[in-house]
Amino acid sequence: MYDILLELAAVYILCLSLLGFALMGIDKRKAARNAWRIRERTLILIAFIGGGIGSFLGMYIFHHKTKHTKFVILLPLAAIIYGIIIYQLFKLLYF
Repeated sequence: MYDILLELAAVYILCLSLLGFALMGIDKRKAARNAWRIRERTLILIAFIGGGIGSFLGMYIFHHKTKHTKFVILLPLAAIIYGIIIYQLFKLLYF
């Protein structure tokens, strides 16, 4: 039962990271077309509720929000936090 909970936590972080990555790409495309945008607080919220790694990667792959101080500080912080969490989960599961 304990292993299942740890695996679910890892899957949750993976799914939120994919969502964060996708939202950064979608918002970049919308910005280029002067269309509806995703709120900055939504992008940051997704990063801090589990999508830190994907949001951080999306920020640099899509070159989106890289000049906004709060994104340059908060998204790497979220990525580090979730990187540590993933490391601990795998350490508990496989070692």
